[in-house]
This record gives sequence, structure tokens and C-alpha cells, in this order.
Amino acid sequence: MALLSLVAEEPMHAYRMQQLIKERHKDDVVNVAQRNSVYQTIERLLRDGLVAVRETSREENRPERTVYELTDTGRETLKQWMRTMLSTPAREFPEFPAALAFLPVLKPGEVLAALKERLTSLEATLTTLDGELAEGRAFLPAVFLVEVEYQRAVLEAELGYVRGLVDDLHAGRVTWDFSL
Repeated sequence: MALLSLVAEEPMHAYRMQQLIKERHKDDVVNVAQRNSVYQTIERLLRDGLVAVRETSREENRPERTVYELTDTGRETLKQWMRTMLSTPAREFPEFPAALAFLPVLKPGEVLAALKERLTSLEATLTTLDGELAEGRAFLPAVFLVEVEYQRAVLEAELGYVRGLVDDLHAGRVTWDFSL
């Protein structure tokens, strides 16, 4: 979806797609850590007829670059994916709830220490998001910040939950006297 969205803006090569995702901080919501994954996704999009090769060129001593463009099928597929992703909650399996489901693997003190570390990390992330929002609001239309606002809201909720769980562990409201 991310790559289709980018080539919907204008035809571009894979490296530029990855650059834009990072420049726009979309790598917070789209995993493009490995450039190879971008190329593999483009290959799949090509195979499925969602993008097409517009041109291949080589500049001076640089490697050959292939520029991709969106096909009509790709545009319709992108719109359908967006409608589905916006309207239908997906069943996702994040790691943190899975860890919460198996707390007795650790002793309560170990859980408490780990959760305190998590709080520190979440608070740092919140500070980063607040900075991104403040910076972005200075020059971007609000529509380009909605995913950061969503991430911030989810982060605030998680922070509240983890703080409550830490309090419950301290107060002995959540405890166990065994570990696996």
C-alpha cells in the first residue's frame, strides 16, 4: 500500500520510494528497514500488474535505475485496500499483549523491572512524537499528521495501562507466587 501510494504521486524508482518513506517518517508505520524488502514488494506489484516499468536509465557511474508507475488496476487496488484498512479492524498480534498473557513466566519483581523500563521507553517515544507533531504542524496540512496523532493516542493509552499495572504490582493487587 505504501509503495502504491508513492507511485500514485508520481513515477519513481525504488530507492526514492524508500527515501521518501524515511523522510516523511512513514517508517514509523511501514517497515522499510531492509531495502531488499522494497524491491521484493515491487516485484510482487509488477507480477500482479499493479505497477509497470516506465523507464530504465543509468546516470554516469550510478547503477541502473528502473522507474515505476501506477497502473489503472494498481490505482483501483490501492483505493480498495485503503477502504478496507480504514473500515475493517484487522486482527493483529503485537508482542506486548502476548507477553502480558504469560506474565507468570517471570517473577513479579522481574515483571515490575521490565515494565518500568518499558515506561521509560514509552515516555521517550511520546516526547519524540510530540516534537514531530509540533514540527509538522508548522508546515504540513493536518491530513499528513493523522497517523502520528493516532500513534500518540495509542501510546498515551498504553502508558496509562502500564502505569496502572505497575501500581497494581506495587500494591499487590496483581501477584503470583510461582514462575514457570
